[in-house]
Amino acid sequence: MTRSSGVAEHKEKTEHTMIDFSFGEDLELVTETAQRFSDEQLLPAQRDFEQQRAVPLAVLREARDIGFDRIDWPESSGGAGMGAVARVLVTERLAGGCPGAAIALQPLGSVAHALLAFGGEAALRQHARSLDRPGMRAVLVFDHRSIWQGAGDALSGSVPWWPADRVDLLAVLSRTGLQLVTHGISVLPLPGAGLRAAGASEIRVDRTPVDAAWTDPTAAALALAHARVHLSALIVGQMHAAAEYARKYALERVAFGRPIAHHQALAFLIVDMHSAVDATRQLLHEAAWRLDACQPATEAAATALIEAVENAVFIGSNAVQILGGAGFMRDYPVEKHMRELRALGLLLGGADAARDDALGAGDASLAPISFLAAGALGA
Repeated sequence: MTRSSGVAEHKEKTEHTMIDFSFGEDLELVTETAQRFSDEQLLPAQRDFEQQRAVPLAVLREARDIGFDRIDWPESSGGAGMGAVARVLVTERLAGGCPGAAIALQPLGSVAHALLAFGGEAALRQHARSLDRPGMRAVLVFDHRSIWQGAGDALSGSVPWWPADRVDLLAVLSRTGLQLVTHGISVLPLPGAGLRAAGASEIRVDRTPVDAAWTDPTAAALALAHARVHLSALIVGQMHAAAEYARKYALERVAFGRPIAHHQALAFLIVDMHSAVDATRQLLHEAAWRLDACQPATEAAATALIEAVENAVFIGSNAVQILGGAGFMRDYPVEKHMRELRALGLLLGGADAARDDALGAGDASLAPISFLAAGALGA
C-alpha cells in the first residue's frame, strides 16, 4: 500500500465515523418552516396580537394547515409522528416570534400528551374532534399543591391567572391522576402583564361535573414531563430572541467612539446571556430526546425547566439593561421579552414545583446529560 492510498483510506474511514450533530433532513425542513412562519407571520405582528389579545383566524388556520400543533402526535391520530424533539424545535422558533401567539397556535398544547398518557389515542382523537374549530382552547393546570378539591364526580378550584381568554377543555393534572372538565368553566378576563396574545384570565370551577378522570402516577409523570419540555421550549425561544436583539443593539449603539458591545464588561454580559441560552437548550434537547427514546425523563424535564426559568430572569432583565432607559419603551421589543419570560416562568408551578422532581431517586444514570454522568462514574 502506498502512502497516498493509506492516507485516502484513513480519510474515508474518518469521514464515516465522524459524529453528526445535524438534526437530519426532516427536522431541518420542519425547523426552517417554523422559522420562516415566525419571521413572516408572528414577529412583525406581535404588538398587534398583544393589543388584540388574540391571533387572527387566518394565522391560526395557516398554522393548522402546516401542522405545527400536531407535529408530535401519532400519525394514526392525524399527527406527523415526529416526536418531542420536533415539537421543541418548532416551539422554540414560534416562541422567538411571539410566545403568546405560539401558545394560541397550539389549541390542545400539553393537554394532548396528557390525554395520550392516560387515555391513549382514543382519548386524544375524541377531544381533538371536539376542539376542531379555530380559536378553541384547552388548558393544562398542574395541581402541585393539591388545592383542587373533588367531591364525587365534581371538581372545585381556581387558577388566579392563565394566558387564555377562552377555555373549552380544562385538564387538571396532579401527581397521581388527571381530571377533565368541559362545562361550567368560569373565565374572568384580567389585564395581564405577559403572553397577552394568548389572553389573560382567572379560571374557576365550582362543583363542576368531571367528564373523565384517571388515576395513574406513571402516566402523570409522563404527562408532566411533556408539559415541562413544552414550556421550556417556549422559554428558550423567547430567551434567544431577547439575547440576540440585545447583542445586535449593542453592536450598533456607539458610545465613546465605539460600539458599546466592544466595552469589556458589556461584552462579557452578552456572552454570558448567550451561554445561558445554549446551556438551557442542551438540557431541553436532552429531555426531549429521552421522551422520544422512551427513557425516564422526569428529572431531565424538571431540570430543564428550572434552568429555563432561572435563566429567563437573568436574560430578560439584562436585555432591558443593555438598552438602558430605552429598553422600557415599546419602541423596542426587549420590555416585552422580559414580561413574557417572567409570565412563562409562572406556569406549571415554575421552578419551585420542578425542584421536587429534579433530583429524582438519586440515580446518577438518570441525570440530565446522562453521558456526562456515565463518564463521571467511569462507565
